[in-house]
Amino acid sequence: MLPFRRFYPRSITLLLCIVFCCAAVAQQIPISQRMANATITRWPQGRFTVPDEKWKWNYELATLLNGMNAVWYSTADGSYFRYIKESVDTLVSPDGSIPTYDPAASTLDNIALGRELLLLYRVTRDARYYKAATLLRGQLSTQPRAASGGFWHKQIYPDQMWLDGLYMAEPFYAEYAEVFQEPQDFADITQQFTLMEAHARDPKTGLLYHAWDESRKQPWSNKTTGASRIFWARGMGWYMMALADALPFYPQNDPGRARLIGILNRTAQAVALVQDAHTGLWYQVLDKPGEKGNYFESSAACMFAYALEKGVRLGYLPAQYSANASRAWKGIQDHFFQTGTDGSITLTSSVKAVGLGGTPYRDGSYDYYVHAPVGDNDPKGVGAFLLAASEMENSPDRPKAQFDARGQTVVVDAWFNSQKRKNAAGQDEFFHYKWDDMSDSGYSLLGSMFASHGAALGTLYSAPTAKNLEQAQYYVIASPDNPSKNPNPHYAQPEDGEEIAKWVKQGGVLVLLENDPPNADIEHFNNIADRFGIHFNTVLSHHVVGDDYAPGLIAVQPDGALFHGAHTLYMKDTCTITVSAAARSLLTDRGTIVIATTKYGKGTVFAVVDPWIYNEYTDGRKRAPIDDNFAAGQEVVRWLIEQQKQQ
Repeated sequence: MLPFRRFYPRSITLLLCIVFCCAAVAQQIPISQRMANATITRWPQGRFTVPDEKWKWNYELATLLNGMNAVWYSTADGSYFRYIKESVDTLVSPDGSIPTYDPAASTLDNIALGRELLLLYRVTRDARYYKAATLLRGQLSTQPRAASGGFWHKQIYPDQMWLDGLYMAEPFYAEYAEVFQEPQDFADITQQFTLMEAHARDPKTGLLYHAWDESRKQPWSNKTTGASRIFWARGMGWYMMALADALPFYPQNDPGRARLIGILNRTAQAVALVQDAHTGLWYQVLDKPGEKGNYFESSAACMFAYALEKGVRLGYLPAQYSANASRAWKGIQDHFFQTGTDGSITLTSSVKAVGLGGTPYRDGSYDYYVHAPVGDNDPKGVGAFLLAASEMENSPDRPKAQFDARGQTVVVDAWFNSQKRKNAAGQDEFFHYKWDDMSDSGYSLLGSMFASHGAALGTLYSAPTAKNLEQAQYYVIASPDNPSKNPNPHYAQPEDGEEIAKWVKQGGVLVLLENDPPNADIEHFNNIADRFGIHFNTVLSHHVVGDDYAPGLIAVQPDGALFHGAHTLYMKDTCTITVSAAARSLLTDRGTIVIATTKYGKGTVFAVVDPWIYNEYTDGRKRAPIDDNFAAGQEVVRWLIEQQKQQ
């Protein structure tokens, strides 16, 4: 024992150093990732039941994975995507069937996990996820409805709409409609939201009761209105998140879009009025603060913070609600987020489950709501926490308001690069450097970088003119087509350069992202670039063969001209740039210009020899640590926003 006694004090010192160092490192990791990492450790493959309990398709996993998806897209850490995929793959067979899903139950809860099916299909292009998603979409086609047209919450709850059901079904319904070109479905989606507001909203407080029984047969329902009796916090959280998550898929010109924005604003106003002034939190029963048994509930606070901040960022809500979200986020961290001495992370005080009717009968009374079981690390609460954390950490108000792009629009070209492919439904869709392309070839991560600063995203499907660009502050053109990519390319003409130059001169920020000669048109594209003293050279540079990544690696120093942090970019097969007149280099590599810029009138032109910030080498799914494109791309986006701010 003597050796152990001799070294025991030093061991303690070393141990304490390790503990404190680990704690310091942990504190540097964003809270969203700390919770996400803890979740992966706590619930491998998304399974949060005991080992001998049957694992089946469920909405709690959906909420958890929705949060994990948000963390993935805000960090580009591929481990979070792999966690989503592994979790879903335990429930979906190779043929696209879902063995534990029962369509006959007609429960909207079963639809929620469909959002992860759409994510996995859009990222991987694996048809089995599409097949599984069509099963859920099929349920919506046959879902029982009340006379008004509202979906029953479940087969066993006839004529009843619950706030929960809007989150379970409508964001999936909206995304499916957008991805698989079924715009007629948005009218039905709008109807579900408007029915719930029309019949569950209290005209005095603006709050929504938990449920509405159109038949008025349930003992819990008001015999005049059909509404239940209690304003349940998480119920309204589900409803607000459903609005915030469904709206981004709506076409700009759909009349339902304005209606849902109106509903979201009325709901936000009501929720803000019952936010506790001291803690920033909300009571389990919203309108009865301090009443016996009532308490602050964590999952609802996370949902409200998320929906309010996202609504502000996307321009659906006035900026004033960001302050409400901030107070809520502080209250969540102060009251519900705990770190153990062993480094473990806990989210406390989430109500486990609340419902109405059934057996044994849930009467919808105040006493029922405040005595529903409450626990720690509930998957619904954790999912909502991850959503809120990702939204708050990426808010334009935090930490650098100079990068606020709210009210601005970034348009990506679909004219000079107008490539199409067939989706799993056999429909033609635009792809390759497009905002809604989540596969390797897409710009969905780049679009997300702009959107995280509040910018709106648009796509231009026609030849650019000063007129059709006048509502845009940024115009991105990537890898113009040549015959190898498109048998009928739209080559850039001198008049295109003239029209774009008019727009830039008035203050537009033009982003030109070329490619290597075999994969893009360079000759005609210079009809645009040459107007600004930037010329793309028809040469092959940074050529990568197989797994020899070295030629594509570009070291970046933090000189402040463009980048403030050191990065290693990855640009695989590029052209080069020559500059003249006022144009200048922003980055050179191996004696050639890689990035150039120039001022033109009130505007800015930014040119790169490669469309390098595309998903394949940005979203973190590739395990090989060959690039730093995501972090560098974030700096580029901030630089572009700064140029617009300086107009």
